Amino acid sequence: MSKFFNSIQNQHKAFIEKQKMFFVASAPLSADGHVNLSPKGLDCFRVLSDNRVMYMDIIGSGNETSAHILENGRITLMFCAFDGPPLILRLYGKGYTVLPHDEEWPTLAKHFDLLLSTRQIIVADIEQVQTSCGFSVPLYNYAGERDHAIKWAENKGAEGLEKYKEEKNRLSMDGLPTALY
Repeated sequence: MSKFFNSIQNQHKAFIEKQKMFFVASAPLSADGHVNLSPKGLDCFRVLSDNRVMYMDIIGSGNETSAHILENGRITLMFCAFDGPPLILRLYGKGYTVLPHDEEWPTLAKHFDLLLSTRQIIVADIEQVQTSCGFSVPLYNYAGERDHAIKWAENKGAEGLEKYKEEKNRLSMDGLPTALY
């Protein structure tokens, strides 16, 4: 049974802090555009207040979330219990991208151990929180973080990462510009 809340409650924050993984969903306004759903790991999510969250976003093969929230702001974040009592938690809101040259960067970045591959910080103002049962989500055991992204970034180096972002992160797969440029 779903329950809705106007803000992140203490029990929601405690649940979020225990999760090792979450999912980010966004979509363009175009009916022909692609919905994006991305899994996120690492220690990259923070609850800033009852209605504001953020995550450190690392360089990837695309930059769909940035393009979508630049166009329309819509973002959904989802957390699932893969161990312990079943629960699904969704955060619905409006997001924006903060880049290293933005005024907010120093204040927000201090909440993370930034990686060489940190591309941006995504901030979301949460309008609604939903919990649901999660009864059909399977149980999994956490075995640790993968180091592939860190090694990949170190191998590319700062200059190589900038070239990669220029090539792969300027536009969404539907041709929308990202906040990077």
